[in-house]
Order: sequence, then C-alpha cells, then structure tokens
Amino acid sequence: MVQGVRHPTGSARSGEPSDRRAATAPPPPPRWRMWLLPAGVLITLFLFAIPHMTGTPTKNLSYSAFLSGVNSGAVRTASVNPTGAITGELKGGDHYTSQIPTAITDNQLAPSLKDHGVNVTGVGQGSALLSDVLSFVPLLLFIAFFIWIGRRSSRQLAGGIMGIGRSKARLYDADKPTTRFADIAGYEGAKREVGEVVDFLSHPERYARAGAIGPRGVLMVGPPGTGKTLMARAVAGEAGVPFLALTGSSFVELFVGVGASRVRDLFADARRRAPSIIFIDEIDAIGQRRGGSIVSNDEREQTLNQLLAEMDGFDPTTGVVVMAATNRPEVLDPALLRPGRFDREVEIPLPTQAERSAILAVHVVGKRIATDVSFDVVARATSGFSGADLANLVNEAAIFAVRDNRDVIFARDLEEARDRVILGRRDASNALLPDEKRSVAVHEAGHALVAFLSKHADPVAKITILPAGQALGVTEQLPVDERHLYAESYLLDSLAIRLGGRASETLVIGEASTGAANDLSGATDLAIKMVRDWGLSSRLGPIGYGSDRPSYLSTPQLGQERPYAEGTQQIIDQEVSRLLSEAEERARALLADNRLALDAVVAELLERETMSGDQLSDIVNRAGADPTPQRDNKPSLTEAHVGARSSAKNSWRRTKRPVALARLSSPEEDGQRALGHGAEGPGLGGG
Repeated sequence: MVQGVRHPTGSARSGEPSDRRAATAPPPPPRWRMWLLPAGVLITLFLFAIPHMTGTPTKNLSYSAFLSGVNSGAVRTASVNPTGAITGELKGGDHYTSQIPTAITDNQLAPSLKDHGVNVTGVGQGSALLSDVLSFVPLLLFIAFFIWIGRRSSRQLAGGIMGIGRSKARLYDADKPTTRFADIAGYEGAKREVGEVVDFLSHPERYARAGAIGPRGVLMVGPPGTGKTLMARAVAGEAGVPFLALTGSSFVELFVGVGASRVRDLFADARRRAPSIIFIDEIDAIGQRRGGSIVSNDEREQTLNQLLAEMDGFDPTTGVVVMAATNRPEVLDPALLRPGRFDREVEIPLPTQAERSAILAVHVVGKRIATDVSFDVVARATSGFSGADLANLVNEAAIFAVRDNRDVIFARDLEEARDRVILGRRDASNALLPDEKRSVAVHEAGHALVAFLSKHADPVAKITILPAGQALGVTEQLPVDERHLYAESYLLDSLAIRLGGRASETLVIGEASTGAANDLSGATDLAIKMVRDWGLSSRLGPIGYGSDRPSYLSTPQLGQERPYAEGTQQIIDQEVSRLLSEAEERARALLADNRLALDAVVAELLERETMSGDQLSDIVNRAGADPTPQRDNKPSLTEAHVGARSSAKNSWRRTKRPVALARLSSPEEDGQRALGHGAEGPGLGGG
C-alpha cells in the first residue's frame, strides 16, 4: 500500500472577522421628490377651480331684468367694464352679473342708475399678464412631468440599448464582501498562492527589490463546489484595492461586437482604478478553444480576441491583475493559458480528510450539535465530498432534526442526511413484493460477501435492502485510508465485487435479473479504464490513451476522435470482456465455496433488512467460512452508518429510471475518484 501524503491545514475562524468594515448604504434620494407630482396635480386642479370658489351665490340677470331691478330700487352697486359686463350687489345681499348689449346704445341707463341711488363703478382695462401666466401653468407642469420620465428612462437604459457596450462588472471598493481567508477552512497552499496577488498589489516595492514581477493572471480550476468563487470573495474582502467581479456570460449578448466592447470598457475602468483586480467567474463561457467546433461563434471569438489583446497589451506596471475560475480548463484556448496572460494556475481540489473536518466545523457554527457527533468520523466517511456537499449534508441533518421536533443535531441525523444526499428520499410506501425482496437480499448479500472475502477490498460498512430513491438495496464499503494510488490487485477485486450481485443471483436463484444493470455499467467503465488508460492489459501493452488534462465534469467533448485504430479498439473490447468474465467467475467461485455463509447473510437481511459490517463478520464466522484476512481498523457501527459518498456502493437499481451512481476518472485526480469515487456519486455503484 502506498503511504498517502498528509496535508496539514489550519483551523478556520468562525464568526464575524474583527476587521470587517461596516457596509455603507447609498444615500437615499431627497424626500421632496416624491411630492412633486402630487403637488403639480393639486395646483392644476386649484387653478381650474378658482373661478368657482366664490363665497356667496351669484345670479345671472338678463339686461331687461337688470333694468327692472334698477327701476324697482333693488340694485345697490354696479361695476361696469369696457366690454359692457356688469357685476354688483343687490340690496338683498346677493351678487349678480349681467351684460349691456354693446350693439344697442342706451342713453337712459346712466341717469336711471343715478336717480335710483345705485353706486356705479367703472372698471378699466387691467393687465392680463398674471392670468396669462396662470393659464400656462398646467402646460408647464405636463412638460416637466415628461422631462422627468425621460431622464428616468435614460438612467434605466444606461445598461440597455443606450449603454449596451458598457461593462457589467460589479465594483467592490468601500463596500467589500465580508469573507476573509480566515473564513475558509483548509486549502492553505491555494490561499497562499492567491494571497500573493493581494500582497503584490498592496506592497509592490517588496517584489521590485527582489526583481520579481507579479502575475498578470491567476486561473483557479477544480471540481464544482470546491470553493473557487468563495476564494475570489475572500480575495475581494482581503484586497486593499478595487475588485471588479463579473461572470463570463455577462459579455455575451444578442448583438455581435458587444462582448468585445464590454471587455474594453472593463479594462479601461480597471486601469483608471489601478491597482485593481478583475475577477471573471466561469471564464469558459468566453474562453473556449477557437476552431474547435463545426459551427463558429463570431461573437464569442471576438470577445476572446479582445480579452487576449487586453491581457497582453496593458502595461504590467499599472497593477491590473486578472483572476478567473472554471471547472472546464480542458476547453480553454491555449493562447489564454500561456505565460503573460494566465501565468499561474491554482487548483482547488476536493478537500482532504483533515480539510473536510475543518469545513464541517465551519458549517455547524450557529447549530446545536450533540456530543455523539465526531467531525473526524464524518470527515473520514465523506471522502469525495466537496465543500458545497458538506454544507448540504449539515443542512439536511438539521432538517431531519426539525422533523423530529428537535433543535439538536445527532449522529443519526447525519447518517440519514448522508443517505438522503446519496440515494434519495426513503419512501416507506415503496414496499417490495416477497420475491423481489428475496432477489434484492440475494443480490446485496453477493456484493457484501465477495467484498468481505477479497483480500484487497475495503471493509464492508453497511448492507440494506430498504428502497431509497432509485436504489432498491445498497452495499457500502468504507475505505480505511484516503488512497492516491491503486494497485492492479485492488482494481481486480473491485471488478469482482461489482459483479458479485449478479453472480449471487445466478448461483442462488438460477438466473440473472435487470437489477445488475448499474453493476455492469460501472464494471465496464472500470475495465475500460484499466485497459485503455492505465496500461493494465498484457495483450495491449503499456499504452495509455487517456487525456493529459483532468476533466472535472467528466463530460467527453463532442466530435473528439479516438487516438487509435479500429483494430486497437477490437483488442480493447476483447480485453474488457476478458476482465469482466474472469471477475464474474472469481466472484461465483468465492460464493460457491462459501454457500452456507451466503445463505446465512440472505436470511439475516430478510429478517433485519439492514446490517453493519461487524454483523456481517459475525455471521460469516458463525457459518464456518474461511475468509481471507482483511484490513484492520474496521469502522464501527456509527462510522458505517455515516458512510462515504465516494465509498464503494453496490446498489440494486430500478431499471425503469436507471441513474448511474458511479463515475470513473484518471488516477492523477483525487484518490477516491480513480475508482469512481467522485463528487458526483458513490464509487462502486451496483445494480
């Protein structure tokens, strides 16, 4: 066994950092602005209502009625203007209005008014300036309203059609994120490399004295959920310089040339604020390799060309550093990765066991944890979990505690949460038929017994025939140590374990079933890796056709040609078939030689439905089997129940909706992922 290298990690500091700067909100607009429109409406209504706002009622008299009133002595006053309009007051106190016919000359009106004691007043031609101004007030108010609407629309369009070429980067200067490097558990090497960027911008004279030039670009790569964006937020929080953050997709729009314009605007803004940092998340959206597809994308290529020119064109003394993150480094353009652009690549891998323990301690801050929970046990049992997976695990455990009307998280909550994350929801109403239940028990007993009898296999942690999610039954193996290299003997044992369920069915029931579909898929993938990538075929020889760059998403590129001939493919197929046939024969031989132990395990599963690795060992020993000595330090019952997402799992799958739990990757990646121990699902996924 190859001794794994230990990666010590510092403890993360929980709670709020003491040096955080309080975020200042932008000043609110003046409160008087909101009253402008209502005030304008009220003034307009008031102006229209002025003529009708007299205190006493007014009578409109005809000229004949006016003369009759004068002759009868009912009129007290009369005011006459040059147009012949008469207003005045009657002796009864009422006001009146009338009109003298200007076309008819009445010379008797004036003597009659004088004879009856009417107080006559002449009104001259006054200035109409005030009335003219007041008449224009409603129009001016409407014009002001439309001007206000236009200015508001122009501000909204600053990021739209009128400002479509402007950068959409968010600036973190005075209002910085509260994340610090102390809030990130583990990843000391990555934090040191990324932190040097901040130190270079803050103290450039230190590097100048040594003749060192700071990096122009830092590319962070790694599987999803490992904390690349979190690391960037920590850089923004720690940096004493402006930090401009945006995503790769924000450069792409409907119109051609918009992305290149936004790149120019982004770097121009960064130069004005230099020293500064630009962070582009998911840079693979614009940085994909040019000419790699049949259908060209002129907009994306123009954006990439402009980014290449900006990164290699600006003066390094301006202090502009570009940081980016992606989980698809294999698709990036080589010109983007050369020195002078992204000249430093920092991998953010899946956390180690010590780092997982520290990450769990960060995520449980603010939660009540029972004394039976051990972070070291959970960390050992969650090999292959990313930081996001661990956060989800703790949250699911808290939800299980709430369902039981508790506010304290126990170890069993973490166990159930791990099963929920890996397998799916366990439905009590999903009952199996008696013959199906026996078939599942036979299948899982085959997996468990072959794993127990194999010398190089990981210890069995748990066997269950309770349906959960897509799995009708599960056999879990918990690795004792985190592996980084795998011997051929370990891989051959893994093949036999994967096919142990099918061999058990043919031995006990007499025929195989569709439940082994996932077993066959996982075993075939592993055998192909052994022959094609790892050179473990004597017939093909020490030849490897695997990719030289890790693929964190494990998605083969479309249109990728095979680097070998058709004859080589036939040899690969034959060798894969040979490995699988030999593994199945070996599993069948082990089960046939220990038939009593197999029947005892099946009977125990039908009775208990769930058993631990210790119970399996007791049953096999009582049955008189002669197992090959396994590893020491087998997990306890609590450890077995916590399980590992990347640990070996042989699950009986529903064939209506097959969902593969296994994923294979190259051995240079994280040790557990070399056998399908990936962050996307458990390892030895069985059917």
